[in-house]
Parts: sequence; structure tokens; C-alpha cells
Amino acid sequence: MSNTGYITEDTIVALATPSGANGAIAVIRVSGQQAIKITNAIFKGKDLSQQASHTIHFGTIRDGDEIIDEVLVSLFVAPNSYTKENSVEISTHNSKYIIERVIHLLIKQGARAARAGEFTLRAFLNGGMDLSQAEAVADLIASNSAASHQIAMQQMRGGFSNQLKSLREDLIHFASLIELELDFSEEDVEFANREQLKNLINKIKVIVQKLILSFEQGNVLKNGVPVVIAGKPNVGKSTLLNAFLNEERAIVSDIAGTTRDTIEDEINIHGVTFRFIDTAGIRETADIIEAKGVERTRAKMKQARLIIYLFDPLQDKVDEVKSQLQEIQNLQIPFLTIINKADLLSEQQKDEYASLNPLYISAKEQIGVEELKEELINRVQLGNLNTDDVMVTNIRHVEALQKTSDSLERVLFGIDNPVTSDFLAMDIRQALYHLGEITGSVSTDDLLDNIFSKFCIGK
Repeated sequence: MSNTGYITEDTIVALATPSGANGAIAVIRVSGQQAIKITNAIFKGKDLSQQASHTIHFGTIRDGDEIIDEVLVSLFVAPNSYTKENSVEISTHNSKYIIERVIHLLIKQGARAARAGEFTLRAFLNGGMDLSQAEAVADLIASNSAASHQIAMQQMRGGFSNQLKSLREDLIHFASLIELELDFSEEDVEFANREQLKNLINKIKVIVQKLILSFEQGNVLKNGVPVVIAGKPNVGKSTLLNAFLNEERAIVSDIAGTTRDTIEDEINIHGVTFRFIDTAGIRETADIIEAKGVERTRAKMKQARLIIYLFDPLQDKVDEVKSQLQEIQNLQIPFLTIINKADLLSEQQKDEYASLNPLYISAKEQIGVEELKEELINRVQLGNLNTDDVMVTNIRHVEALQKTSDSLERVLFGIDNPVTSDFLAMDIRQALYHLGEITGSVSTDDLLDNIFSKFCIGK
């Protein structure tokens, strides 16, 4: 039994590939001290207990004399496995009946069904990775763009962990000297040079603050850039969304007010995911349902990282456009002014709107859409982002870093005022504790349950 209360001596089994997915092969994972022995009991082929780690063996899964399936069995002998335990992966044909029979036979031999995220939990408990790396595994699985994949991969391979480890080691050195002073408190001696400690704390604070600030971009890269398409009714917002997606995702109609709620979808532009939100047209209306849509539009605009303001110069008056642009400017959120149906405008008409610095497109005819995509990348300033830099993408990590920063601030206050060694030691311990929460060097069952319960079964 581990010190977190999780039982790791038993053997677990789960389907690792998506249940019900189309495909020829399914993979069943088994992990635990008895994983090879349990699999060997239902496998007809080579004696798995005599085979080397990282080898693959062909044979059959049998229930007595009945052949269930022809399979490939991959062996991973402890500690050379993902979980650091004996592990087996059984590749079967992707039949629900076969999968259920094989898992049932494994459970009959002594395995039990794995809980959500239990394979990765065991990797953490057995020292294969720290907690931030384990969380990066979930991010890697969920990544749907080159940028989010690169950040998750960098974190999973220890980029974030290594930086935190370095910070903790520096703090631990001074913490031990402060603790030593407590043993000689009656003699009033100082083993920790206060000026050196102050310089270290300031250095760590700069790094911690940089990590905290990286969350805004890291979270955007992980979850996608929220972009609201706003404007008056019937100016082509839904047509633009469909043009981005290359499909008819939103209903297009000449009737004003067709879109009465927000419609969201994602596209990938140069490795960055954008979450486009098509909204109800902004206008005064007596229609109660449409009015709720307009209200939601304004709420979504406040949450956006970028707003695309679209208008139709053939029907929208300049004064109305400027009024709505002023409303958007007041939100202090970056925005693009887009003139739709530009293919129908004369050069003289375009000159009338030049002061607004608009982009000219025709959503219906797909004119200017690619140029608009390039401008989106420029405006969110992610195109030249170095995803090799350590970047925070997890709100739990940000909260722990902020608590670390607060504790370090109290250490600085104690050095300047000054306070006794026991108060300094307490604040340094708190900073170490909060850094340890990120990597899992300090953790609770509730924290682990909350993190790993969000994983899929089989991971």
C-alpha cells in the first residue's frame, strides 16, 4: 500500500483503445505484479514468464479449449514499463464480444477493472513521473493542435518539472540553514546569509511570476483562442463561420435574427486552435427570444480574446457601424473590423470606410478569407510564440504558483524588517509546500482523486 492509501499490489485491466471506435485492432492493458502470470494463464503460445521485456508474441487467447481470438501480446517487465510494474498489452481484433470475453477471463484469473486514470496514477505513485507530468499526459491526449501538442509533450518530458525542481533545491538549501539556526537559537547565530537569501528569493519570484504570466497564453494554446463573430443581424456572420469551417455549420437565411443563440466550432490555423463563436445579431428587438440571444452575444464578447466585427456596407449606415465599434472598443478587447460583400462595392464606396481600417472580404464567395486567417494569427500574437519555453496551462498550477509567490513575499518582508528565524523558516516551508503541490512531492488523496478521475479508463 502506498502512502496515499492507494492499493498498488493488485493487478488492473482495462481497454486502452476507444470503446466502440471503428478499426481493426483493440488494445487491452494489464498492469501489476501478477500481470504476466494472469495473462499467461489464458494465452496459448510461448511461456510469457520466460520472455524478455519489450518483446511481442503471437498466440491465442483461450477459455479452456475454446479459442477466443488470435492476438499479439506485448511484454513490459518491471520497472521498464509505463507504470513501472509488470505490464502487458494484448492486441485483439476490435470486436466488442472478443474484448468483453478477454477482459472477463483476465478478471477471472485475478485482475480487477481499472479506475479512470489508474495506469497513469500508478506511474506517478511508482516514481515514473511527477504529478505535473501525469497531468500533461491528459493534456497530450486532448491536444488538437500542433501548439497544444508541443506544450503537453514538453511538460510530459519534464520541462516544467525540472524548472520547479531547481527552484525547490535552491530554497531547500537556505531552509536547512534557517532550520539549523533554530537549533542554536539561544546563541543568536546566523548560518544563512540574509543578503544571499534575499537575492535568491527575488530571483525565484521573477521566475515564478513569469510562469504565472505564461498561463494566459498557455491556456489559450491548450484550449483554443475564443473569437466572437459579432455584428448586426443578416450581415453574413453565419456565412463567415461556414466559410472558416468549409461546411454549413450555421443556418444561413435572408431573414434577420435567424441566429438566436451562440454557435461554436473550432478550426486549426497554423497549428493554433481557434474557437469561433457565431452570435445573434446586435440590435434592439421586441422579440423576447432574440433579445436573450443579443444579451448572450454581449456576454460572449466580454469573454473573447478577439472580436471579429462584421458589417454589410450595403445595408448598415456608417453612424450605426461607428456606434457599435465604440461599444466594442469600450470592452478593451482586440478586434478586427471586417467589411463583408466587398465584391459588390465600388472603389469609391470602399474609400468611405477607409478611416475604419477594415479588411474586405466576401464570405459567400470565399474572397479574403485566407487573408483574414493570417490576420487572426497576427492579432493574437501567437504566430511566433516559442512553445519550447516553459509554459503553464493548468489552473491548479497557477494557483499554487501564486501561493508560492505570496509566501516568498512574506520571506522578503521578514528579511527587511527583520523577523526571527522561526518565522522565516515557516514562510520558506510554505513556499516549498506550494511548489511541491504542483509536482506531487506533497499531495492528498482528495487531490489525486480529483486529478486522475478526469482521465479516461485505460490511461
